[in-house]
Amino acid sequence: MSDYVVLFPADDEAAWAAGTDADHQRTHDTDAEFAARLKAIGGAITGGAGLAPSSTARTLRRTESGAMVTDGPYAETVEQVSGFYLVTCDSYDDLVGAAQVLTQAHPVVEIRPVDNG
Repeated sequence: MSDYVVLFPADDEAAWAAGTDADHQRTHDTDAEFAARLKAIGGAITGGAGLAPSSTARTLRRTESGAMVTDGPYAETVEQVSGFYLVTCDSYDDLVGAAQVLTQAHPVVEIRPVDNG
């Protein structure tokens, strides 16, 4: 089994906040469908979380005199990382196939192998 992170880097926080309970349920249902598809190929979600709004972030940047801390996200944009899953799966290609369902609820899904080295 290999480890991967599934990121949601382009979710619109304002659209989520303005969404109805039914809108939110459709996203949760899509995520549950991904979990079922992952299980069907022998994989599993091993962790993950939704993230608080990007307005609550603090960003640290390296400077010559140390770290500079600023309020807010790294990127000033409407789209922000809204959450992630940690998953295990035997096949990267099978994981990508199972994750395609997530694009029904998230405009962009990024999958990266975890560097366990």
